[in-house]
Amino acid sequence: MSDITLTLERSIAAPPEAVWRVLTDLEAAPEVLSGVARVERLAGAGYTIGTRWRETRTMMGREETEEMEVVGIDEGRSTMIAAEARGMAYRTEFTLDPTPEGTLLRMRFGGSLQSPSWVQRVVARLTARLGTAMTRKMMQQDLDDIATAAEAAR
Repeated sequence: MSDITLTLERSIAAPPEAVWRVLTDLEAAPEVLSGVARVERLAGAGYTIGTRWRETRTMMGREETEEMEVVGIDEGRSTMIAAEARGMAYRTEFTLDPTPEGTLLRMRFGGSLQSPSWVQRVVARLTARLGTAMTRKMMQQDLDDIATAAEAAR
């Protein structure tokens, strides 16, 4: 298995505008997202297509830094972020749907090996279950952190 796709959702008791502000405030990410240690903006002002940054996360006691780029925006409704690291291409899409209680925030994450060697394919098969579990946990924590910040700001 060289591809991973996960979708998680979180109901948030805040309007989509409040969730969008939290989601697109890159400089605040280390204060909002408990898994993010720091963010370094590389290109772009605000939050627009082409905005790039380095995001450092702490995972399993180690820091990992990846370069991210905004590749899609439907203002206030959805955004797509792309990253590439260690032979993997990643896409993360956030969609915000208004609900009577506030917002349904959906996070879709996909990753695939780019031109994997046979060794990379074997390692991917052996570590797929652990990698998926870790990714799911990180995604859920991000959704919970975004909800906390948006609900506090509304």
